[in-house]
Amino acid sequence: MKKIEAIIKPFKLDDVREALQEIGLAGMTVTEVKGFGRQKGHTELYRGAEYVVDFLPKLKLEVVVDDDMADRAIEAIEQSARTGKIGDGKIFVSAVERVIRIRTGEEGAEAV
Repeated sequence: MKKIEAIIKPFKLDDVREALQEIGLAGMTVTEVKGFGRQKGHTELYRGAEYVVDFLPKLKLEVVVDDDMADRAIEAIEQSARTGKIGDGKIFVSAVERVIRIRTGEEGAEAV
């Protein structure tokens, strides 16, 4: 099994969710996060004073999928989150050793 974590622009969430639903993924976790990379940040004016906003608002999307579904999920996220501009985000993929559904005790693919 694979855990896919994607950092995306907030306004792309609905597009990504729809793309994942189309390939058959039912669940995901979304967290509001802040960060920067090459996009760096920007300056803003507040009450006449200029200040630098280093950390930009992003969303962190997490899904756990079977190995055979991972490439399709990555492609769906990549295509639906892309704007072609700096700051589109990143996708991280890691192995998951074990998944357990707390309510039923199911493990593995049945628990996802």
